[in-house]
Formats: sequence, structure tokens, C-alpha cells
Amino acid sequence: MPRYRLQLEYDGGPFSGFQAQDGLATVQGVIEEAIFRFCGERLRLHAAGRTDAGVHATGQVIHVDLTKDWSPDVVRDALNAHLVPHPVVVLACAVAEAEFHARFSAVSRRYLYRVLDRKPPPALTRGRVFWVKSALDVDAMQQAAQVFRGTHDFTTFRDLGCQAKSPIKTLDHIAVWRAGEEVHFELESRSFLHRQVRSMVGTLVEVGAGRWTGADVARALAARDRRACGPVAPACGLYLVGVGYGPNARETS
Repeated sequence: MPRYRLQLEYDGGPFSGFQAQDGLATVQGVIEEAIFRFCGERLRLHAAGRTDAGVHATGQVIHVDLTKDWSPDVVRDALNAHLVPHPVVVLACAVAEAEFHARFSAVSRRYLYRVLDRKPPPALTRGRVFWVKSALDVDAMQQAAQVFRGTHDFTTFRDLGCQAKSPIKTLDHIAVWRAGEEVHFELESRSFLHRQVRSMVGTLVEVGAGRWTGADVARALAARDRRACGPVAPACGLYLVGVGYGPNARETS
């Protein structure tokens, strides 16, 4: 039974998250339906990450086991044909080794968060960026962001409903830079807590707006108390952009 590894791109706006839920539109649900329409198999796919409602992806990875030995190109093109009504696309498909697992084999996950900081609201990127009405101090946010690098107890930046066994995570990379009219945040770790990225970005936006300082961020992290977190950034600006596998994680994502 061949195992296929697929890379997905999707707009999370119309969905109640990635994970299948009875009676709700989800990314997983429409892909599994597309698989059924393609080859008649009812199965459960496995994903590198379960993105929340409204969160987008350009580099989500899933794997599926199909009974027939299909060409990867046939799988990709057939699923895309059946996904046409939905903002979900299979970018790439390849045959994976039997021991490959989209979630458990991953050694890194990389997210991008987009903020539009201008007075006029977005038109073309509505629902795909976090709109902030005044310009943000990128240098201040980049400096404050380095507080998060390394291994920490991220309880302050963990959603109260998070089911992870431990709040301790290692943030390998975080960077903030300006990209035209937008400010981009890039974060990479082996794994993240529920809403950790949005909680950290929302707090850093407070720094960029001049309402917090880097010292305030450090105190919030040290507090290990969810009440010390800044506002949580909305889902619409968040993208899962890469999943790394193997020793060269960034190059293979």
C-alpha cells in the first residue's frame, strides 16, 4: 500500500480549522472527500499541523495511504480537480517511505504572520492580513522578539485550552522585517503550543505601537501566567509556510 506525501496551499477563511469536525467545513474534510471522489476510498489523512479556523497555509504537509499504486502526478491533478469548489490546492505529491509520518517525522514548522500597518484598510488582502491603522516600529519589535528565542516555559503565550503536555518549547528562529506596506514575522520551532504564535505576535505588535517595551515582553514571559499576555493577533494573518523533515529541515520544507 503506497504512502503519498502532499504539500498543500489553502485559504483558511471559509473553514472551521483544518481538523475534521462533524457538520462543519474543514480543510481535512474537503480533502478526504476529494480522495473519495477520486478513488472511492474513505480514509483519514494525517497532517503536520492542525491549523485553527481562519489560518492559511502555503506549506502544509499531509500523508495518505492509498490502495492502488497511482502516479504522484495523477494523485495531485485528480485531487485538484475535485477540490475546485474550495480554496485548497495540492502543490506537490510524492511517494513517501513507509515510515514517513507527516506529523511525527517533522523536525521543524515555520510560520509567517503578516501585518498591514497603514491607515486605509485592505481591499485585495482582506482576510489575509492583520490590519493595524498606524505604523509600527519594526526595529523595536525585532529587538523585543529575541526574548522568545531559545527554550522557555511559554505558559503566558499558551491558550487556556491547549492540550500539550508541557508548556516548555524551544523557539529556534524569530525575525521581524518590513515588506512594503506590511510587517512580516517569521517563527520556527519543532512544535508550537496552541495559539502561541498569535499570542507572541499580538504582544510584539503592542511593542511596535509603543504601548509595551522589550522589558515588558520579558516580564510577561517570566510571569508564566496567561493573564500577562498581550492581545492575541487574529487568525487571518497567520500562514503555515513550511515543514522540515530530516537534518536539513529548512531546505526540505
